Amino acid sequence: MAVRMRIAQINGVLGDGPGQVQRISAAAAQAQADGVQCLLLPALALLGGPGAGDFVQRSAFAAQQDAWLADLLAASRAWPDVALVLTHPARCSAGVAHAVQVLRAGSVLASGSQAVVDGLDLLWRSACPGVGADFDAATPCLFSAGGLRLGVLPGSGAAPEMAAAADAALAAGAQALVCLPVVPFFAGQQQEQATQLAALAQRSQVPCISVHPVGGQDACVFAGASIAVDGQGAIAARAPAFAAAQLDFVCHADGRISAAAAPAPQLDALASLWHALVLAVRDYVEKNRFPGALLGLSGGIDSALVLAIAVDALGPERVRAVMMPSPYTAGISGQDAQAMAAGLGVQYDVIAIAPQVAAFEQALAPLFTGRGPDTTEENLQARCRGTLLMALSNKLGHVVLTTSNKSEVAMGYGTLYGDMAGGFGVLCDVFKTEVFALARWRNAHDPFGTGAAPIPERIITRPPSAELRPDQKDEDSLPPYDVLDELLRRYLEQDASAAQLVQAGFAPDVVQRSLRLLHLSEYKRRQAPGGPRLSRSAFGAAGSGWQVPMTHRFAL
Repeated sequence: MAVRMRIAQINGVLGDGPGQVQRISAAAAQAQADGVQCLLLPALALLGGPGAGDFVQRSAFAAQQDAWLADLLAASRAWPDVALVLTHPARCSAGVAHAVQVLRAGSVLASGSQAVVDGLDLLWRSACPGVGADFDAATPCLFSAGGLRLGVLPGSGAAPEMAAAADAALAAGAQALVCLPVVPFFAGQQQEQATQLAALAQRSQVPCISVHPVGGQDACVFAGASIAVDGQGAIAARAPAFAAAQLDFVCHADGRISAAAAPAPQLDALASLWHALVLAVRDYVEKNRFPGALLGLSGGIDSALVLAIAVDALGPERVRAVMMPSPYTAGISGQDAQAMAAGLGVQYDVIAIAPQVAAFEQALAPLFTGRGPDTTEENLQARCRGTLLMALSNKLGHVVLTTSNKSEVAMGYGTLYGDMAGGFGVLCDVFKTEVFALARWRNAHDPFGTGAAPIPERIITRPPSAELRPDQKDEDSLPPYDVLDELLRRYLEQDASAAQLVQAGFAPDVVQRSLRLLHLSEYKRRQAPGGPRLSRSAFGAAGSGWQVPMTHRFAL
């Protein structure tokens, strides 16, 4: 006995139910034509993907979803030999459940729901174990296709709490397990998912399939790379990462999996990070219907990296770069910015900001009498630039991509309503040391064919500077980035205390000042634009590892 299966990694638009019904129906019709017996969709594919949030609590949402489900059920009569597995929100006595249904030939073959919801923040805040006649968590969702009995777990299957659900499915006769997790991208995710799925297969002694969403949705990036492992835990099939794709394989009753093609290669850390950033920008722009993107190009490494990402995501014809020099902008900054823009073929404009800054200073001079220059004048320059970029955004419709990296965001090294003004913070979860590494990686690779080595070498090797005062360097105000980033990683991701950081060799004054700035800058982060969540310690992202109050007196 064996079943021909296909995973469809569909990159949908959240809330586009009619479009998703059409896409799913087309995929199922093709599966019918190809002799596929079971079509697996990522979790919440009918909604366009995860992230509906509190919409699921609204009666209008429930009515729309019911209509989409009815349309899909009716459409399933056109592909009578294909069992379609999908999940969706379902109301229950205690809130909303993550329900699974299997459709075939106009009927519901099986249903169930998730008792332990992984990625809860990406689903909805009011989740329940799915009690009720239609979605009873105590009853596993099982169905037959191709003579095989399949059990569906609407979750990762990796959490210890999920072992009971897997055991229940196996006890009910499941010969293979299908997992439908809702987990956004993070560094090392592909290896971790493969390891967890292999452990589940080895424990269960049956093939295990994990179907992953793909695409960008607000702060989240979903990587795809769905995988199937045999009953011994060996990877038999893997879909490409960060791309809509199909994955075909045959699941056998004896635990074997026969794949139509070799598993897609697993990307290394920097390649994964690059593709995640490109996908995040592309989907944010495309799904929000922006005609393009624009950014301030300073001649520094952060804006250079964002420009390269934007061009890989959208193509040069949809990206604009604006250089806004002040009297403190080095000549080589303008030269490097112009050279990079020309090399990538993007529209490049120059707006000198000295007149605007002078006008602000003149207007404020009577109120500043007796007070010498300080960061106020530096911030005026940044705010002039932010105003100009937002004016261009209003006039052209392009979204402004901000360029602050995670190290700067952590320390508050940015100006509210200045360089923090914009619509999407591309690098908000990318440490400065990663910025340098990504720049060198991109110069050595051209994954989207937009141009080799796009970032001038001098941009990478020059000491970072905001160029808001004479001879300014970032390290005048911040610790060296290799020190700062390691300190932040330990504090944010490894729960290290201040005392433990000092014990690890960080200078006490560096620890004290860095942690003080980190907490003082929370109010800035609350007002910063959203951006892609790429780690488990992202700032400002739903369900991230960093959720703290702005007002408090806890010891650091």
